[in-house]
Amino acid sequence: MIYLLRHGDAEDGTGDDSSRRLTKKGERQAEAAGKALAQLDAGIDACLTSPKLRAAETAKIACRHLGLDVEIAEQLRGGHFDPGELAAGRGNVLLVGHEPDFSNAVAELTGGRVKLKKGAVAALEGDTLHALLRPSELRAISQI
Repeated sequence: MIYLLRHGDAEDGTGDDSSRRLTKKGERQAEAAGKALAQLDAGIDACLTSPKLRAAETAKIACRHLGLDVEIAEQLRGGHFDPGELAAGRGNVLLVGHEPDFSNAVAELTGGRVKLKKGAVAALEGDTLHALLRPSELRAISQI
């Protein structure tokens, strides 16, 4: 299974895009995503993230609840990427990155059109979209 987590809400872009930090809301979204994935017993074995600060912060916060270290993956910086190639040999993987890259990946793999909100998670296996969880749903699961 491949889980795609879009980074949480970030500061407005006034300077270097790669240095934009999470807002408090973004931190709460990342926290909820990590707690929810742990609560759902997602069985995630590895986490790869975009090197952009907002994604790396999201991954670090979420992975505290999953007991995982975070690995930087340049392929997630922005633009087209192959989720299967990144996940190969790693078991169940959490990828943390950006839009429209994640929605495009879902469309390429499944044929479905989605738009991941900031802090949302999509769960994919092969060409099947198993779940699309909005931040509000992740928050509700995390409070169980």
